[in-house]
This record gives sequence, C-alpha cells and structure tokens, in this order.
Amino acid sequence: MKKMLPWLMTILLAVTLIVLAAFLLVNQMNKPEPGTEVRSAVNSVAQTRQLSADEIVLVTATIDDIKTNLSDPNYVVVMNFAFQLDNEISKESFDKIKDYKIKPIIIKTLADTKPEELTGALGKDNLSTKLLNLINKSLPEGNLIQIDITNFIMTRI
Repeated sequence: MKKMLPWLMTILLAVTLIVLAAFLLVNQMNKPEPGTEVRSAVNSVAQTRQLSADEIVLVTATIDDIKTNLSDPNYVVVMNFAFQLDNEISKESFDKIKDYKIKPIIIKTLADTKPEELTGALGKDNLSTKLLNLINKSLPEGNLIQIDITNFIMTRI
C-alpha cells in the first residue's frame, strides 16, 4: 500500500489538473469575441440610409462660438458644432431648446474635460460621443444621429 500511495497521489493530481484545464478552456471558448458589441453598434449605425445634401441641410442644426474654460483653467476652447437629427420635426424641437438645454450640456462637458483629452481625432470623437449620449437624453422628441465639430480652437491663456 505504501508503494501505491505516491502513484495514487500523482494520478489524482493529474486528473485534477486535466479537469481544471478543461474548465478554463471551455470558459475561454464560450467568451464572446472582443469588440462584438462595438461591431454590432457600428453596423446598426452604418445601416442608416444615405441622405442627399438637401436632406442633410434640412435635419442639421448648428451651435456656433461656444467659448469656455476646460478643467485646466489655463486653457480656453472655442468650438462650433453641427448636429444631425433623425427628422425635420426633431430639428425644429432641437432649435427651440438648443440655447437653454443643449448649450449648458456642452459647456458642462467641456468644463470637465482636460486639454489632453481633446487632442487628435480620437479626442474629438470621444467628446462627440459623450455629447451625443448626454444630449439624446434631454431631447423632447426624436434622436440625435451625429455631432460634428466644425471649428475648434484650443489655446493656453
């Protein structure tokens, strides 16, 4: 019996390691592929129909000359935005509230933004995405589809 004890322990340890490896492998295989949610969101947005230039003008509103400090008070930013909405009725309601609800959202968001967060195309895209989510929550009707930054100046005071 004493000669079999090391063999039994070795077999028990081997079986335990095989079961553990199988468990980890199954968990790894069942994980969704990285970026699946992002890809599905992009595909749903990409499936929207292409608008003509006249249609884009009808559903696009602008806010010009937003001047404010960033989270670092030594930096000032001047920005213009173009907001594309899903239809003309949404654009009309957006135009009615843009000075009272939308502009303060933009200013508050910029006030919490660091200057290095706005550098490069990725920084501007992140700002647009953050604003898109915040503004869509406060719209009385319709949806905001896209935000474009049409003018951007950031300077140190």
